[in-house]
Amino acid sequence: MSKEKPENFTYENNMFSYEFRNNEFSKDLYKDFELKSIKLGLNSKIDDLLSGKIVNPTENLAAFHPKYRKNKGFINELTKSNIGFAPDRDCLIDEALNNFAYEVAKSNAENIVSLGIGGSHEGPKLLIESLGHSEILSSYKHYFITGSDRIELGEKLKKLDPKKTVFIVSSKSFTTDETIASLKDAIHWSGDMNKFIAITANKNEAQKFNFKHITEFDAELGGRYSIWSRISFAAAFFAMPANHENTFDNFCLGGSIADSYISGDKDYQKFVKMLAFSDIWFHNVKDKNTRVILSYDWKIRSLPNYFQQLEMESLGKRPNEDSELNKTGQIIFGGYGPTAQHSYFQLLHQGTQNICADIILNSQNKYDCLAYSQGITQARLLSEGAKNLLKDEEIINGNVPVNLFIFDGIDAKKLGFLIATWEYRVFITSVMLQINPFDQFGVNAGKIYTKKYLADKD
Repeated sequence: MSKEKPENFTYENNMFSYEFRNNEFSKDLYKDFELKSIKLGLNSKIDDLLSGKIVNPTENLAAFHPKYRKNKGFINELTKSNIGFAPDRDCLIDEALNNFAYEVAKSNAENIVSLGIGGSHEGPKLLIESLGHSEILSSYKHYFITGSDRIELGEKLKKLDPKKTVFIVSSKSFTTDETIASLKDAIHWSGDMNKFIAITANKNEAQKFNFKHITEFDAELGGRYSIWSRISFAAAFFAMPANHENTFDNFCLGGSIADSYISGDKDYQKFVKMLAFSDIWFHNVKDKNTRVILSYDWKIRSLPNYFQQLEMESLGKRPNEDSELNKTGQIIFGGYGPTAQHSYFQLLHQGTQNICADIILNSQNKYDCLAYSQGITQARLLSEGAKNLLKDEEIINGNVPVNLFIFDGIDAKKLGFLIATWEYRVFITSVMLQINPFDQFGVNAGKIYTKKYLADKD
């Protein structure tokens, strides 16, 4: 591939603005990758994804997340609730969801406990943190139980009243060891299955636990893409307000706008391809195998964790033997920027590791929040380095290519657009690497061998 002088690249729409900083990925390199994408049929594969064709060949499945957000997240029309619970908001036509919502109202529940791990945890948690309205959140306290350690469950339940606590149990397979272990203890603690709802793609497994309320989603929806589905029920119904810009409908609308852009907006297509192509190039050519994702907005502090799962579970695959690209997904880590600055930024600024960075800012914090100023400053230091005003031992390397995303306020629609954009970044990367982003056999192996260990131990 040819090498050219570094060139700046920017992109802007009514959702956010974007800048490359210290980026060596030139226009000629982009053209090289674009030619490869044509040979690999990238555009037709995007069309296959959007039209619901099989894009997960190892499991012979489509991937329905674009379809879910197009249908407001639940593949169902919406109607006004007739159960007397939240009469001014839309309620899903789903008997299990309606009956469970009625149970929550009837029991004057104060606590909503979500049992789930991976995508069943990261998505709802992110939505509640970032988009939950304080007046709505004051009605319920949300707790997330993610692991198999009984101490976690015990610590979070010990001060709660079983009569005022309901459980949302989310698992695609309903065989996830961590979730099932927590569920058994929660049933014993509660003693009332009316206060439980199962959200799953495997109703038969859920029925083994005598749930009174079970709601299903499609097997074609992967866990790390399930934020658009009933998995987000706790956030969509019990946290995000009905008459406000931060509704679940608006979140799905933002994702759908990204769907329309990826198939019809050339500037947006180039922007997302630029993200994916440069990720691959930095990893495979420049040996930058690690990327840090930093949020400088407290409400989206969990976004780096969400993107970590999305990328590493989707792109953490063996290289395709037919591809000249031998390195697949980068190592992704990150967190809330102001905290990270006092943790691992020393390595980013003066260490010897080859690394890239994504920085996400909210410009509405410009005049009243230190975080925005910190984010802008750190983007400049990471990408350009610093010598002036510094002693020799204080000099900053400045060898980090930075993707800078700047929002003018973050709401549900913008967050949905960003997450869907990141999904397309991952999908385009997978096509270029010729790997399947929708299976996760490395995760499944851990489940298989844990069961074997427990069986051998007995």
